[in-house]
Amino acid sequence: MFENLIVTIEEIRDFSISLERQENLKPLIEYIQHKINNQEKVNLNFICTHNSRRSHLSQIWAQTFSYYFGINGVNCYSAGTEATALFPAVINVLESSGFVINKLSEGSNPVYSIKYADNAHPIIGFSKGLKHNFNPKSNFGAIMTCDAAYEACPIVNGADQKFAITFEDPKQFDNTEIQKEKYIERSMQIASEFYYVFSQINNR
Repeated sequence: MFENLIVTIEEIRDFSISLERQENLKPLIEYIQHKINNQEKVNLNFICTHNSRRSHLSQIWAQTFSYYFGINGVNCYSAGTEATALFPAVINVLESSGFVINKLSEGSNPVYSIKYADNAHPIIGFSKGLKHNFNPKSNFGAIMTCDAAYEACPIVNGADQKFAITFEDPKQFDNTEIQKEKYIERSMQIASEFYYVFSQINNR
């Protein structure tokens, strides 16, 4: 993994996860462990309203920690109840955390290559709706990262199971003096929780 990203992960190790959040994460841990025990692929789709902030941060950190902990067969995706664009502040905070990012296309919904290690396949980041062909159609866990998406999607077609793992939206701090600080804060919270999730998985 990239050296600067390892430095960030070393900071994340020191974050504590409240007992309430641990309980909230437990069903997802059990779902992943069940798939691993049965030698099945672990497909996780992180869903938010606009697929612009929290769902991407969750997808990227979850994929990163599956690699970090050596858990094979994990494929992380993200989607929104509608497509918009991956918000630039998310790219900025990921770059500051040590990811290597290249913009692959311009336009209203740019496509990014997001790498956490030289020899690992890049994560392809762009905003997409639930029915987009980029994402799995069946045999996946649907992780709802915002309350609005959870309420808007009582059923996620094709999902094995649905999980409510929601985070506060950093969007409320856009165009303020503390925007950068709040995006870092939310990214680190999301990272610490998915570090915890994958640290609990027995891959033997």
